[in-house]
Amino acid sequence: MTSRPILACAAWPYANGPRHIGHVSGFGLPCDMFARYQRMCGNPVLMVSGTDEHGTPIQVQADAEGVTARELADRYNRVIAQDLHGLDMSYDLFTRTTTRNHYAVVQDLFLGLYANGYIFARKSLGAVSPSTGRTLPDRYIEGTCPICGFDGARGDQCDNCGNQLDPIDLINPRSKINGETPAFVETEQFFLDLPAFADALGTWLQSKSGQWRPNVLKFSLNLLADLQPRAITRDLDWGVPIPLDDWRDLPDKRIYVWFDAVIGYLSASIEWARRSGDPDAWRAWWQTPEAESYYFMGKDNIVFHAEIWPAMLLGYNGKGARGGTPGSLGALDLPAEVVSSEFLKMEGRKFSSSRQVVIYVRDFLERYDVDALRYYVAVAGPESQDTDFTWSEFVRRTNDELVANWGNLVNRTVSFAARNIGEIPAAGDLTDGDRALLERSSAAFATVGESLGRCRFKAASTEVMRTLAEANKYLSDEAPWKLRESDPARMRTISHVALQLVDDGKTLLTPFLPRSSQQVFEMLGGNGIWSGMPRIDEVDEDGGPAYPVITGDYRSAAARWESAPIRPGTPLAAPAPLFAKLDPSVVDEELARLAGA
Repeated sequence: MTSRPILACAAWPYANGPRHIGHVSGFGLPCDMFARYQRMCGNPVLMVSGTDEHGTPIQVQADAEGVTARELADRYNRVIAQDLHGLDMSYDLFTRTTTRNHYAVVQDLFLGLYANGYIFARKSLGAVSPSTGRTLPDRYIEGTCPICGFDGARGDQCDNCGNQLDPIDLINPRSKINGETPAFVETEQFFLDLPAFADALGTWLQSKSGQWRPNVLKFSLNLLADLQPRAITRDLDWGVPIPLDDWRDLPDKRIYVWFDAVIGYLSASIEWARRSGDPDAWRAWWQTPEAESYYFMGKDNIVFHAEIWPAMLLGYNGKGARGGTPGSLGALDLPAEVVSSEFLKMEGRKFSSSRQVVIYVRDFLERYDVDALRYYVAVAGPESQDTDFTWSEFVRRTNDELVANWGNLVNRTVSFAARNIGEIPAAGDLTDGDRALLERSSAAFATVGESLGRCRFKAASTEVMRTLAEANKYLSDEAPWKLRESDPARMRTISHVALQLVDDGKTLLTPFLPRSSQQVFEMLGGNGIWSGMPRIDEVDEDGGPAYPVITGDYRSAAARWESAPIRPGTPLAAPAPLFAKLDPSVVDEELARLAGA
C-alpha cells in the first residue's frame, strides 16, 4: 500500500486549568492511538495541537485570581503540556495560540476570507456583563431554548435539539459566570457568512456517507437547514487583533476565540515545519491529493469542526457561493474525517471541576499505570455513546484483562522459556493446531488494523484481547512444563509458538499501550526504541519568553504493523511484571476521596 500523509488533529484544550480524564478520553487518547497506528503502517504522520488561550473566560478567571490573562495562560499551558506528556501523547508539536506565528496565520485566514467576500461587518446586539462591562462569550450564557424549550441551552447552541442559537434568542438568559442577566448592547462586529457555504458544505458532507461516524454526519447535515452568519469578533482586549485598517489598533476589538482556535491546526503545522528546518514541510499534509486529515474531539465541538472550520477553509479556497481565489497560503485541504466521541461520566455524574466530580490526569498518574488508563479509554471509553467511568470497572478491567490476560501471558511465557531454555528456542515440527493459531494471530493485524484505521478503538482493543486469550488457552492446554523430561523438543516448539504470540500481542497493543509494549520488546531481546515517546522542549520565538512544547522523534522507532518472526537464540531473562494487580480496596478509597473532595 502506498503511504499517504496523515494529519492527526487533537482538539485544543482550553488553558484554564489542568486536564481531567473526561477531557482526554475524547480529544486526546483516541487521537494518539490513531497516530501511533498510522506511523506503524509507514504513513508520515503529523500530530498537532496546543493550548487554546484566548477569550473572555481566561480574562474572567485571571481577574478572579489577580493575575493577567497572559500569566494565567502561561501557567496552564505548562500544566496541560505536562499532563499530556504524562499520558505519552505522541505530538509532533503541541504548542499554544498566543504565539506570533499563530497570530499571523489567523490574520492571513481572516484576510483571505474577507477578500473573497465571506466576512462582512454589521451592527448587532451583543451580550455584556452589567457588573463588569465586559463581553460575555456565547457559551457563558444559558437559558431556555426558543425552539425546543430545553432549559440549559447555551448562547451558541442547544445541546438538546442541536440548533445554532444567538444569546439574544434565549428565553430568560443568564450568565454562567455570576448568574446575572446579561445586557444586550449594539456593537459592530465582523461575521462569517455561513449561509454562503450551505451548498458546498452539503455536497461535501454527503460525500462522507458511510465513512464518518453516523452521529457526527447526521448532526452536521441537520445543521445545514438553518445556517446563520456567525460573529467572529468581540469587544474585548484579549485575543488576536483584527488585521484591517481602522480596526487593528482598536484596544477593545479582537477576533473571537472560536475562530482563532480552529485555525490552530494549521498554525501548529506551520510552526512545526519552521522548527523542523523546512518551512514548507507542512504543505504535504495540507495541500496534496493523497493527504488525509482527522480531527478528534468531544461531541460538543462537532459544529466547529464539521461545519465552521470546513466553511472557513472553503471560503479561503474561494469555493463558496461567491467564488473567489485561494489566499496567500494556497488552497487548503478539508477534513477527511471528524472523529467525535460522546461524553465520559464519572460514577454516574457529569465531570465537573467546580463540583469536584473529577479526577485530574496528574492525580491519576501518581497512583496508577498510564497504560491502564489508556486501555480503559480504548475498550470502555465514550466512542459512540456516553459511558460511565467507575472505579470498580477500572479495577476489574485492569485485573482481569491487563494483569490476568496480557500480563499473565507475557510473564509465564517469558519466565518459562528463560528458566528452562535461556533463550528464544527454534521451532521444531509444528502441529496443525500450532499453525492455525499462528495464522490467526497474524491475521489479527488486518482485522485490528481495519478497526483502528476507522477509529473503532473498542472493536480493535477487544479483538486484540480475544486473540491474547486464545494464546493463554494454548499455553495452558499444551502445558510445556509437563514435557521437560518426556519431550523436550516439543516443549521448545510450544515455547517458540507462545513467544511468537507474545511478540504479536506486543505489536497489536502498541497503539494502546506504548509504554508496556516497549517493556515486552526489551524482554524479547529488542534494543532501542520500539514506539517513540514524547518529550517537552523549552522553546521561544526570536528570543521571547520561553514556553514548553511537546514534540518527539517518532519516525526512527522500530514498530511496524505486522507480525515479525522472533529470533531464535536471543537470550531471555526472567521478566518483571508488566502491571500491578489492584486491590479491591481501591474502589472504596477512591469513592471516599471523591465524596470528600
